Amino acid sequence: MIESHAATPEIHGHPALQHHFENMEQQREAGTLGMWIFLVTEIMFFGGMFLAYTLYRNLFPAGFVLASNHLDITLGAVNTGVLILSSFTMAMAVYFTQTGKLRPQVWCLVLTLILGLTFLGIKAVEYHEKYTDRLIPGRIIPGAHFGPDPHAFHLQAGAPELAQIEMFYWIYFAMTGMHALHMVIGAGLLTYLIIFSLKRRFDPEYHSPVEVIGLYWHFVDIVWIFLFPLLYLLGRHLGGH
Repeated sequence: MIESHAATPEIHGHPALQHHFENMEQQREAGTLGMWIFLVTEIMFFGGMFLAYTLYRNLFPAGFVLASNHLDITLGAVNTGVLILSSFTMAMAVYFTQTGKLRPQVWCLVLTLILGLTFLGIKAVEYHEKYTDRLIPGRIIPGAHFGPDPHAFHLQAGAPELAQIEMFYWIYFAMTGMHALHMVIGAGLLTYLIIFSLKRRFDPEYHSPVEVIGLYWHFVDIVWIFLFPLLYLLGRHLGGH
């Protein structure tokens, strides 16, 4: 009597390889493609906001200049530097993950998270200033002053600039608020990466989560690179004329 033994296939590959992928490279490419598709939808979303900004800026140039001059350019510039630095630390985190250097990888992720939280803290200070200056949309009242010189322009009751300035702050809070929400999500994703990096889940063969979250983080940083000059700088340039 001949006994037949069913051949049991050996399972090869990384433990993180999902069953519907043939190999780790295919899984990484699928994850990267998915993130790029998501970022395209984000570009369209923020593109609508940039379009609204452009249209209303052309309609209300004087009001937008006055409102823009009231933003704190120092805090905005510091936040810009913070995000640029965070992009560098995120890129280094991806590099160290790809090369299998655990300690530098974790430190770069932690630094990126700290820089992201610093950005959010500075933005919270700016929002508080707008609240105390009575520049929250729907609550702007006559008496606020605008421009580099605190006494250069006083917003009087019935002034046509009142509605224009309010429109600027509607757009300002919509754009920066949505950007801040993306930063909060990014901070959560970084926390996830830090936790699983400490558990040694990522290595040179499996690092796609760090890569795709890095793409998301760079995208959020790029959005701010556009927001900063549009909201903080162009008003000062046009105000000189």
